[in-house]
Amino acid sequence: MKPLLLILFGYLFVKAVENILALVNLWHIENYGSRIPSGFDGFVDQETLTQMRDYSVDNSRFGFLSSGVDVAVTLVFLFGGLLNSYNSWLVSQEWSFIVTGIAFFLLLTYAQFLLHIPFGLYSTFHIENKYGFNKQTWRLWLVDTVKGLVLTTVLSAVVLGAVFWLIKSSPEYWWLVVWLFLLIFKLFMLYISPYVIEPLFNKFVPIADKGLEEKIKQLFVRAGLSISRVFTMDASRRSGHGNAYFSGIGHVKRIVLFDTLLEKSSDDEILAILAHEAGHWKKKHILKRLVMMECFSFVGIYVAWTLVQGDWLAQIFGIADPTLYVKLLLVGFCSMLVLFPLKPVFAWFSRKDEWEADRYAVDLTGTPHTLARALVKLGRDNLANLHPHPWYTAFYYSHPPLSQRVSRLLKASR
Repeated sequence: MKPLLLILFGYLFVKAVENILALVNLWHIENYGSRIPSGFDGFVDQETLTQMRDYSVDNSRFGFLSSGVDVAVTLVFLFGGLLNSYNSWLVSQEWSFIVTGIAFFLLLTYAQFLLHIPFGLYSTFHIENKYGFNKQTWRLWLVDTVKGLVLTTVLSAVVLGAVFWLIKSSPEYWWLVVWLFLLIFKLFMLYISPYVIEPLFNKFVPIADKGLEEKIKQLFVRAGLSISRVFTMDASRRSGHGNAYFSGIGHVKRIVLFDTLLEKSSDDEILAILAHEAGHWKKKHILKRLVMMECFSFVGIYVAWTLVQGDWLAQIFGIADPTLYVKLLLVGFCSMLVLFPLKPVFAWFSRKDEWEADRYAVDLTGTPHTLARALVKLGRDNLANLHPHPWYTAFYYSHPPLSQRVSRLLKASR
């Protein structure tokens, strides 16, 4: 079998597995979505449960359409000769090595951005509207879109320019210096994001409820963690979904609470949710994940450096001018296929961390039923899928299914 056909069959196999899992999950939702799980009685009535099922079904069906378009574009671009034409056109421009590298990936980013605009609009202004989540106006959507595009352009140009400059300056060791640069850049972005990036899209104000703020600070003192400040985010301008998160790193860690979460949750429930987040920090899940991903990145960049030394991969895809840019793109595509079987492994580790964070929250607060109630409300208010298929969960769920988390917490409270 020709190598190109082997890669094509590999790609189609991966997409077939993804679609089979999605179909099985859709079938499971449609057949079991009307059953109220243990612990949700009194919080989720039959009408709400039907909404939860329908919301998951609509998103799943829409996902098939989006995935189908992605597959079709990939087949035409990579296997239909369009990549060769695109690469040859850029070469003919006779720009510098760095400028051509920036243009190669940035123009592809723009194309992907434009391709997904209709899907984003349908998801936001039809599906999210249908279930009462969308709060965005067309003007706000346009402003966010322009901001996002400008931000993507600036950051991509900076990173790509630096990467290709390093490649040009150190051809024999660029894999090492590029890895170091990307690591430093990621850490830098973690530090500045709360102050530079996040405020571009949302308004953050100190929490108005000083009593709740004091309870939160006392909770984190008991956990042995220091936080800079507690903020409220105007999430309700865009969506009715509720959540809370940590942002920043080191001494700039801060807590951000969605205003939608504050509106629908009691103080104890908010504390329980934040105790879970504290568990991630105390168990060093974020640090462990960062180290693990950087180890994979280190190996991956070295492998990429090795593979692009020759032109064989570009020749397989019929590339007339085997530039470094096109070879890096093809290495990235093939790596995605090779690493696909590891998806359930990464997902399992992520779910394991969530179980540990739940246990830590219970130990810290001493009230497992409060966290269970908070999760039930979040699931209800966000119309979460309460009945994902186990196969789909194994591949894609970074968190354990909500019904399993609630069931375990309720058993711990007895």
